[in-house]
Amino acid sequence: MTYSVKEVFYTLQGEGINAGRPAVFCRFAGCNLWSGLEQDRHKASCSFCDTDFVGVNGKGGGKFATARQLALHIKHYFPETESIRGFVVFTGGEPLLQLDTPLIEALHALDFEIAVETNGTIAVPDQLDWICVSPKAGTDLVQTSGHELKLIYPQNGICPETFESLPFQYFLLQALDDPLDSNKQQQHLQQAIAYCKQHPHWRLSIQTHKWLDIP
Repeated sequence: MTYSVKEVFYTLQGEGINAGRPAVFCRFAGCNLWSGLEQDRHKASCSFCDTDFVGVNGKGGGKFATARQLALHIKHYFPETESIRGFVVFTGGEPLLQLDTPLIEALHALDFEIAVETNGTIAVPDQLDWICVSPKAGTDLVQTSGHELKLIYPQNGICPETFESLPFQYFLLQALDDPLDSNKQQQHLQQAIAYCKQHPHWRLSIQTHKWLDIP
């Protein structure tokens, strides 16, 4: 399998339970919910997506012919250390269109912990160390278990209570940051805060990387 990668970079995880943790991010090209082209945004299940996942022309991006080739490329970004395992977060787009068992095994062989951020419409391969599912309205949730369920809130046609019985360790609400209507960001944040206070099953997830102005 040839892997198409938009970008690879080293940063701090900006959101969710692992916020603040140093990590290599590997952003795969492509998504099953949106083409990534602005003319198609209105047709997307997640029209609020704020990520460029089209092509392989980002920093550290490219085509990788084998799992080991991509795994070694990722390893290059994480500092050499004897006491801390490497940590990589696969994201997209939708990373499960490409993340497969050979790549997972190649990274585990290099002593990496592996996390994935997925929309949940594709089943997660075995052996992943951290699974973050972010459901989108109007889609069928296939991956119904994991470590954290992170719901962008509010979304029309989707209610947090729907997911509370699913076997996840953590339930997070993240305020909708809609590039089509940035004026409502503060309103969405207050709605998410109020919901978490009224429903303590949920925690608030903040996109700290945007506040800190880091990738």
